Amino acid sequence: MFTKYKIPYPLDDPRTTLAHRDIILRKPFLKKIYEHWYAEFRSLQKNQDSKVLEIGSGGGFLKEVMPTVITSDILSLPLVDQVFSAEELPFEDSSLDGIVMLNVFHHIPRPYLFLAEAERCLVKGGKIIMIEPANSGLARFIYKRFHHEPFDELAGPEIAPGNPLSNSNQALPYIYFERDLQTFKTDYPQLNINSVRYHSPFSYVLSGGVSRSALLPSFFYPLVKFAEWLLSPFSRQLGLFCTITVEKV
Repeated sequence: MFTKYKIPYPLDDPRTTLAHRDIILRKPFLKKIYEHWYAEFRSLQKNQDSKVLEIGSGGGFLKEVMPTVITSDILSLPLVDQVFSAEELPFEDSSLDGIVMLNVFHHIPRPYLFLAEAERCLVKGGKIIMIEPANSGLARFIYKRFHHEPFDELAGPEIAPGNPLSNSNQALPYIYFERDLQTFKTDYPQLNINSVRYHSPFSYVLSGGVSRSALLPSFFYPLVKFAEWLLSPFSRQLGLFCTITVEKV
């Protein structure tokens, strides 16, 4: 039985983000998931001079595994390097080697503004790597019934602004990078979608996320990942998350 964690602050309160970070660091199973996902982000760090930006850093610990990453958030938090909106990046043209984000894209009110900024700021060959909710059959079933954030794959390309965590549409990655693919190609001619890879059907649920206790102790993590690997041919039907890689060409 899951034990629910009670955070005594509103979802959009910066203290909630800090509480989520503490939970991630205290839960070994969940922390291993983040470390696995961060390993994908580290692929952008070719050398010590690589300029990689993380958007929406507040609840994570990427800085611990990528010390030179530029961390950022829309909330003023003590653990991030810069505070700004993803819709207006404070960087010069062709100055970033990479942009990474974990469960952030679906919270950006106007993602088309972020993509235009990313197209401007990335160097040629620079990449965006984001890990986001997937649109598999299992994901739709779980997100629409058991998750507090909406999942509307028929919605438009933006969400209401003003509440950086409580306002969202978990289907926005599907809308931009799969459903409206031709619109993406027209609007961002310098950005190429290299891959949309579905994965992780079980591990995050078994970890309990940031709201409930884990169903399994952390020493089961390798076994769970092996089971997910065995089921990878069915990722389009089962994956709860997807890794999206976009390159500036």
